[in-house]
This record gives sequence, structure tokens and C-alpha cells, in this order.
Amino acid sequence: MKAGYWVTGLVLIALGFAAGYLVQQRTGGDAATAAGPADAGQAILYWVAPMDPSYRRDQPGKSPMGMDLVPVYADAAAGADDAVRIDPVVVQNLGVRTAAVEHGPLRRRIDTVGYVSYDERRISHVHLRTDGWIDRLYVKSVGERVTAGEVLFEVYSRDLVNAQEEFLQALRQGNASLVGASRERLRSLGVAPEQIGALERTRKVAQRVRIHATQDGVVARLSVREGMYVTPTTEVLALADLASVWLLVDVFERQADWVQVGMPAEVRLSYLPGETLEGVAEFIYPSIDPKTRTLRVRLRFDNPDERLKPDMYAAVRIYAGPKTDVLSIPREALIRTGDSERVILALGEGRFRAAHVVSGIESGDRVEIREGLAVGDRIVVSGQFLIDSEASLKGSLMRMGAEPPAGEAGDTDAGTDRPIVGSGTVEAVDLQARQVTLTHAPIAVLGWPAMTMPFELAAGVATGDLRVGEHIRFTLTHTPDGTGYEITSIERAD
Repeated sequence: MKAGYWVTGLVLIALGFAAGYLVQQRTGGDAATAAGPADAGQAILYWVAPMDPSYRRDQPGKSPMGMDLVPVYADAAAGADDAVRIDPVVVQNLGVRTAAVEHGPLRRRIDTVGYVSYDERRISHVHLRTDGWIDRLYVKSVGERVTAGEVLFEVYSRDLVNAQEEFLQALRQGNASLVGASRERLRSLGVAPEQIGALERTRKVAQRVRIHATQDGVVARLSVREGMYVTPTTEVLALADLASVWLLVDVFERQADWVQVGMPAEVRLSYLPGETLEGVAEFIYPSIDPKTRTLRVRLRFDNPDERLKPDMYAAVRIYAGPKTDVLSIPREALIRTGDSERVILALGEGRFRAAHVVSGIESGDRVEIREGLAVGDRIVVSGQFLIDSEASLKGSLMRMGAEPPAGEAGDTDAGTDRPIVGSGTVEAVDLQARQVTLTHAPIAVLGWPAMTMPFELAAGVATGDLRVGEHIRFTLTHTPDGTGYEITSIERAD
């Protein structure tokens, strides 16, 4: 029994020493570290909260969590930039490629698609000018080819029969004025001059009047069948000449002011691999399509061998005028997230930093950069998303904006109202107090290590379905009074 007491006593003494050592490491150790440079005469720039580096003051004091503020010295601030350091071996394994920012002209190239359509100036519509019946139809289906003067169909119409009888009666009376009027009436009803001449020679009324094609082409539409009753409002058929076709191209609204009539264009079709057709913008339509939000541009191509078929799709590249004196980077290097744009700068020796930029026009595989970069900067064009994720963990992207001037009171909380993302495991949920206890992973933005702590829930955050042991992602923002943080959104990590 005495031996057991001795063992228990030794264990308690060891635990006491360990606890004292940990306390010294969290208080005295930090203080010694902080005081060391001061003894060496180094300047203190400002004080920060140990758990929230964005909380700054120009003099010692307490953080919102009640902890002593920690001084930041000149040498520490110089080394605490927002760059991410990656081992060169890892950089090589990731396949990181870089490119230099280029300065010079950037040709505004529009890559889009279009489709082949009939040349509307070579389409003719066939209508009757009186009521009647399609007695015989010579054209049976869409796509049939016809030549000018070919008979399309025969129609029976009582008005046409009466007009022929009136013409013959005028001929028998020998009244020249009445003959001329009757002849003009037949023409106005759509009777061909050849048929009128045959009627005048034979003096025999034709019960069926033939309708002839007015041009060469193919039948684009056929709306009738034999025996159908038609009126002047009925489109019997439409003929289209494929010797010339249109290519209708859709241009995005943001590029609408780039295009002008006469600009050169290249066209590629999938069924003509390796072949490029060259054309020019012939016409620009005056309005934007309300559904696709695109501007339509028309190109025209001669098509004597009819290689271009209506409704074929084509890849189109229009060359607009160049924009001079611009900075540009490869388009794949630009990272777009919501309302922000950034690139990853390669600083050398395995160091990378995210930089906010403002982009301009896009042309092919390059994009204009209006702000944020300079000539000679090198940016990452491959593997930048992995580096960007690493930078997000470090918090550089959360504090990309200008830091508040050291010692400037009243502006020391700048940037702390931005959302901060973390992950952890639910330990307890208190619905009445609207509080959840989490064991969260390190939050680099705030300088927090992994720990278990309670969080207040902002209004509107639902917790009824949370369960102890679940892994979640959460978003933190400052509480309204600025003394701490509260959770504004929760989602399950799986």
C-alpha cells in the first residue's frame, strides 16, 4: 500500500512539473521570446492579439479575448510577408510553369461559332393570287432541285377560268382596249405570258393553270399536297438558290463594339478537316438577341459546288483591330473567384505570392491586365490553383489589401470583417444559448492552433440537425460589438 502511495505521489509531482512547464511555454516563453529582440534594441512596430494577428494596436494592452498583446518587431515584420514557400522538389513534381508578363499590342481576336443559312436574297416564295385547288403537284418533297421555268404544280381556280373566258370574248369582239384589259387581268392573277399566248392562239380555255419556277434552286419548304385548297395567304413552297450562302455568327455582348464591316474572318468546319475558308464580315445586325445576349454578324460565301449546306455549324475566328500598349498574360494564369481576380506571382527560390489584378479584354489565349502587374513579373500558368490553395491556408488572400499603417489608431481593425473559413468536429450543441462547441483545425488567418472552444451562432444559422461527432465547415466573422467571432454559416464537410 505504501508503495502505491509513493507511485501516486510521484505521478502527481510529474504532472505538476509538466503543467508548470506548459504554462511557462505559453506565457513566460512567449514573453521571453518577445522581450529578446527588445533587449537587442530592435524597434517595435505594433502589438497584435496572439489569437488574431489582424487585431493591432500601437501600444500594449489586452486582446478582445483577454490575452496580452504581443509586440511585432521590425525584423519579424520584414520576414512575415504573405509569400508561400514551396520546396523546389515539390514545385517540380507539381509541374509548375511560369511565364513573363508581356507588353505590346494585343490583337482583339473573337473566337465563336456560327451556322450556315440560306442567302435570303436568293429565296423566292410561291403564292397563288386567287383561291383554288392544287390539282396536280410535280414537286413532291423538300430538297428537290428545280430549274427556272420548270412546272411546279397545276391549279384549278374559278377566277382563272372566268378571266380566260373574258379574254376570249374580248378577242371575238375585236375590242382592242378590252383585249388589253383582259390580258392584264390574266397577268395580275399570275398566268404566265406563254400561257396567255397559247390561249390567244388556240382560243380554248385551260381548266388547269400551270405555275412555273422563277429561279434555279432547291425546295426549301413545301406546304401543300395534291388536292389541297389554297388561298393567297398560303405559301405553297419556297425555292432557295445555294450558289451563295450566309454564315450567321454570334458574338458575345462584351465584344460587340469590336466588330466592324469588312473585318477578315477564318471559318473551319468539322467535315472539312485541315481546310480554312476566308471571308469578311458583310453585315452587322443592329440589335442583341434577347435570349442568347449575342450580336449577330453575317458573312457571305460563294458556294458554286454547294459544299456548304444550310444548318452546318462552323468554328469562326474574326480578327478585330489590335489594341496597342497593353500588358497581357496567358488566360490560363488568371484565377477568377466571384467578384475578384488574381494571379500567382513567382518570386524566385520557391516563393510565390497571390496578387490581385484587374483584367481587360480577352483575345484568344491571352488576357489584358490593367492593374496589379508590371513588365517583367513572372506569373504561374500551371499548378497555380494548388499554390493558391496553400496561400489561402496561410491567409494571404484574406489580407491581400493594403495593411493599415503601423501605429495609426482607429484603423487597426481593417480587414477583420472579412469571412474566415474553418473546419472542425462538433463536440456539443446548445440550442437554447445558440452556441456550438467545436474542435477545430488550425486557422492560419487568425493564427489559431487546433483547439476546442465554443462559438456563438449568428442569427439565421440553423443547428437543429447538427449531431455530436459530425465534421463541418464553418465561416467566421466578427461579432457586432467586435469583441470576438461568431459563426455565420455551417455545412457538412462530406
